[in-house]
Amino acid sequence: MKQRLSIGVLALCCWLGTVSGQHFQQEFGNARKPFVEAMAVPDHADHRYCLGQPARLRISARLGGQPISDGTVVRYRTGPEMQPAAKQDSTVFTGGEATIVMGTMTEPGFLACQYEYMADGQRHSDLVKVAFEPERIATLTPLPHDFDRFWQQALKEARRVPLEPQYTDISDATDEQFTTQLVRLHVGREKWMQGYLTMPRQVPQGGMPVVLVPPGAGSQKISPSDYFPRQGCIYLKIEIHDNDQLLPDDEYNRMRQQKCEGYMSRGMASPDTYYYKDVYVGCARVVDFLCSLPQWDGRNVIVTGGSQGGALTIVTAALSDRVTLCAPFYPALCDLLGFRHHRAGGWPKFFSGYYKDGRTDIPDEQAAQTLPYFDVVNFARRLTVPTFMSWGYSDDTCSPTSVWAAWNAITAPKTCDITPTSAHWRFSSSQQKCLDWMKQHMR
Repeated sequence: MKQRLSIGVLALCCWLGTVSGQHFQQEFGNARKPFVEAMAVPDHADHRYCLGQPARLRISARLGGQPISDGTVVRYRTGPEMQPAAKQDSTVFTGGEATIVMGTMTEPGFLACQYEYMADGQRHSDLVKVAFEPERIATLTPLPHDFDRFWQQALKEARRVPLEPQYTDISDATDEQFTTQLVRLHVGREKWMQGYLTMPRQVPQGGMPVVLVPPGAGSQKISPSDYFPRQGCIYLKIEIHDNDQLLPDDEYNRMRQQKCEGYMSRGMASPDTYYYKDVYVGCARVVDFLCSLPQWDGRNVIVTGGSQGGALTIVTAALSDRVTLCAPFYPALCDLLGFRHHRAGGWPKFFSGYYKDGRTDIPDEQAAQTLPYFDVVNFARRLTVPTFMSWGYSDDTCSPTSVWAAWNAITAPKTCDITPTSAHWRFSSSQQKCLDWMKQHMR
């Protein structure tokens, strides 16, 4: 009885809290700007420095429009990105501003500053990184002597398997302009993938470009979108684990946790057994499927995605000679041996020793033999099609050091959009620049 009463009281409190919040919003409205506003700006506006050049960070903070109180303490840690702090210190605000001496670097890379202060009874913090001659960052991952042969054979074997597309109509994402279907594809001997295929109902004479969007990391459900179909393209957003997208959310979450936990290190003992082998060739097989559609224009095949999806974008463009445009955002899986050499590597941060996703569960030496076959830098070397890449400097998921290593390895025609203040996300302006670039480069 007591337990039932406690549950009832808890439910009532939650309901009252929700209603109270709703009443507050209705009565007083929502805040249109934060009460505490802050901006952190390095003394080089582009966040770039020469080796040995000192970097300083100026923080301006306002409390209700007024300079934050003099003497407010700012605590900070600085050092090479994603490495233990080399320096911990504090400074204070004066006239609403505080200056942090970040230091310098003697080798190409990124210097990070994590700072925090208290204002309006709350803790405020941010991460800022600055670059030191990033165009000189070179990968720490070797290129296996049989890299090309390994992937040519893997793709050859996958193409022996019929795609066997299975379609399910998605009425909620279908209207008078667009049709959407969930498609399941047999992309390898024991590998299936699913994805939402959306295209305009009106097919112009000559057909339409196809756009493949691989997913970010994890195993969450994906969703249909009409963003690229509104640009006159056939669009396929895929899910790489063959998780049933139509399951109820609770059942789906239980299933994916059991099925997909730790997939990024599964089978790493050998290149032939590593989980990503079937994923990489599977994405190339999805391109084969898109190019089999009668609505395709026979010319334009675009791949674009962010994070793990950015990595798979580069991989797919390197493996499939059908791809004509490659547009990754902040790609993961770059320079995977970085942390082994005490430098920031890419997600999943293998060899770091302090990031959960970076567990290898096998001896480091063995993992270091497998991972070069899957390092996105080695696929970036193989790109031959025009490439648009965008990333930020405050990213602590896919380190800018690792992304620069991939960017510097690309010899194909390339365009970059670097937004130093962004983290593991993109500005809408970056997405628009990418779309404009795609339109300019379509055949």
